[in-house]
Amino acid sequence: MADPVERPADQPECPSLRGDGLLPPELRAWMLLVAATGSVEQELRSVVKGNLDVSHDEFLVLCLLAEQPEGLRMTRVAELLGRPKTRLTYQIACLQHAGLVTRKSVCGDKRGIEVALTEKARQLLREASESLAETVKRGLVQFVGREQRDALTALFPDLGPV
Repeated sequence: MADPVERPADQPECPSLRGDGLLPPELRAWMLLVAATGSVEQELRSVVKGNLDVSHDEFLVLCLLAEQPEGLRMTRVAELLGRPKTRLTYQIACLQHAGLVTRKSVCGDKRGIEVALTEKARQLLREASESLAETVKRGLVQFVGREQRDALTALFPDLGPV
């Protein structure tokens, strides 16, 4: 279990930590992962807004594109982020208006649209990356202790111990 000193006093322990419910280990581990990422997302929201002046969802798009130097088709971005295409279209328009992404037609497919980061976005991400990474680490440390690591490691037995 995570060290109670690290968890804020007003934040109750995640119910999935106890492991005495009906969930099989795999589903329990998934719920621990969902709770941990939710905690990190809450921490990131204000840091993202302050450093990049974009919403959290727009930040996720930027992060996804940061790993794809050639860009990605919008349908693939929507698929990877689990977002409706209409919502993604709005987010991409906002990012394009801010000068953070480019949009272009895919050669040979008049319906396909590819998006990529601009140099401005790459620079912003470089400048903010240390603060963002620290926020992620701090958020995970508050939530993920030995039991959570063990539960998550059990989902990936081929990876070996942490």
